[in-house]
Amino acid sequence: MDDAAHIEPNAPTPLSQAELDQITDQLIEKLKTVFDPEIPVDIYELGLIYKVDVSDEKDVAIDMTLTAPGCPVAGEMPGWVQDAVMEIPGVKSCTVELVFDPPWDPSRMSDEAKLQLNMF
Repeated sequence: MDDAAHIEPNAPTPLSQAELDQITDQLIEKLKTVFDPEIPVDIYELGLIYKVDVSDEKDVAIDMTLTAPGCPVAGEMPGWVQDAVMEIPGVKSCTVELVFDPPWDPSRMSDEAKLQLNMF
């Protein structure tokens, strides 16, 4: 039997390491444009992004949290993140899920965020 017969014609080709590195850099750049309105630091540096998955089809799935479950922008922030990610050329879709386990705490913040907030 010919092996070529077993290849799905519409199967995506895996992203190369260079493509994955490039989209990772673009994702970080875009995530840094979204700010928690109560804290003058972007959500990436605050440590609110828990997980980012990128499929071979360039579908992006993000798990994120908020500094507090009662955050007044809880309903809006996932949309802000989705809008920012969808600006990346080639990204097919983006889903953002809010998770609260584990709960966020200030230890998740980057040193840059702690410096901005005078937490050293």
